Parts: sequence; structure tokens; C-alpha cells
Amino acid sequence: MEALTVGPGVIRETVRLAALEVPGVLRVGRGGPRWRGWVGGSPVRIRVRDGRVHVTIWVVARPRQRLVPLTAQVRAAAASAVERLLGMEIGGVTVLVDGVGV
Repeated sequence: MEALTVGPGVIRETVRLAALEVPGVLRVGRGGPRWRGWVGGSPVRIRVRDGRVHVTIWVVARPRQRLVPLTAQVRAAAASAVERLLGMEIGGVTVLVDGVGV
């Protein structure tokens, strides 16, 4: 049987789409002026170590969201998507709320 290799871009897009499914997430990215996104790089960072995927994701929340439950939902959605859709093991998911949008 041949092994399937999943590229970092596929993992990154899977995590991004999973985060956007969470109702309190306005967008995946950094808050503030647009140039911050250009300087800061991708809002989803992936690292694979010892067969486990470690994710860092920046999101902008919708107004009037409770941030602790929101980050827990994003963390769970990202981990579930990587494990269920890609068949990879999660090493950790870090969610950073970088702003509240309108």
C-alpha cells in the first residue's frame, strides 16, 4: 500500500475553512490595517513534528463574542478537521484573537 502525503497548503486551507465555520469568527487573519497581514505572513501556520500537526491560527472575532468559548470552538473545529478529514494526528492548536471586527 502506498502512503499518502498531505502538503502544508492543504492542511492550512483545511484549518482556515474549519475556523470560518465557527459562528463567532469574522475572518481568519490579523486585525488592524491590511498591511499587518502582508508583514505578518500567513494567518495559519502549520508545523509537522514526529507525525503530529501543530497549528497556530489568527482570527478576528465578530462583535459581542465571548472570546474564551470562541477560541475553544475554533481549536476544536481545527483539530477535528485535521484528524477527521486528513487522518493526521494533532499535536496542538493555538488560537490568537487579533481583533474584533464590525
